[in-house]
Amino acid sequence: MSRFMRRLAALPWRAIYAGGISRSIIVFCGIAFMEERVAGLTYPRGPSMLPAFNIMGDVVVADKVSARCGWVAPGDVVQFVSPEDPRKTVIKRVLGMEGDAVTYLVDPGNSDDSKTVVVPKGHIWVQGDNIYASRDSRQFGPVPYGLVNGRICCRILPLKEFGLIGSKQ
Repeated sequence: MSRFMRRLAALPWRAIYAGGISRSIIVFCGIAFMEERVAGLTYPRGPSMLPAFNIMGDVVVADKVSARCGWVAPGDVVQFVSPEDPRKTVIKRVLGMEGDAVTYLVDPGNSDDSKTVVVPKGHIWVQGDNIYASRDSRQFGPVPYGLVNGRICCRILPLKEFGLIGSKQ
């Protein structure tokens, strides 16, 4: 047997293997914690947020700490659990916080009729930027703040549109 093979056979393979597995588990748990509690990647799809986001292909970062601490303001884009289908996550822009009076077009494609509502305590009013192709608070009403799980803070892809996403007032 060559000298290299003898040295290779003398290595403590079980300790190396066990150390690698335990480190991998720690790294995986750290990534899962960061994704769930600090910030996560989100992939907005559909026409409701045009022109702020493309129909497909955008990758954005959702800041989960801001939502949990209540640092969401009108003009911010938020990610929340759909009040209509809890299996879906939705991205819309905040137009009003609790106590705000929000005036909106009831059916923007067919009439100029508007309605004003006061956002109840513990809720926000959200709408898509493309009001002609968006299901939002105009259909399902104010969204309970507890359903909000992230504030969209920056776009990663496409690279030509990389950067922070600010509030639209």
